[in-house]
Amino acid sequence: MTTEDFALEGGCACWGVRYRLTAPPIYVHCCHCHWCQRETGSAFVLNAMIEAGRVELLKGEPLAVMTPSNSGKGQKITRCPDCMVALWSNYAGAGDALNFVRVGTLDDPDRVPPDIHIFTDSKQPWVILPKDKPSFPEYYNRKEVWPAAALARRSAALGR
Repeated sequence: MTTEDFALEGGCACWGVRYRLTAPPIYVHCCHCHWCQRETGSAFVLNAMIEAGRVELLKGEPLAVMTPSNSGKGQKITRCPDCMVALWSNYAGAGDALNFVRVGTLDDPDRVPPDIHIFTDSKQPWVILPKDKPSFPEYYNRKEVWPAAALARRSAALGR
């Protein structure tokens, strides 16, 4: 995916909040940790990391809710105030500079497959990981895995 002419829209279940990604995600995590399983009520979460400025709010006033996190630093989850669907998260390490968009809230989530599977030590045993994607038992060193362009976008977003 290239950033030119890119647009992908998404929103909550009641259509009260709508947003648009104006660029492809920097990197997409499929996280299998128990914390994400509990938080989502599913076997994993798909988070598309993208610069916050590339998430354009089209409709509604989402609600940011601070929640506990496995790191102990908390995370801010942005939700629809009516149906309470989680749209994206912000984690302490990146603050408000990077949004971790819940891929399932995109109108066309098939366009945003995971780049990597993480915390696979705690994945559900019936989940079969694809052989063509990297996977790690816990977290990983992004400098060893990410393409240079993704690293540059993340650094620019964080002002580094």
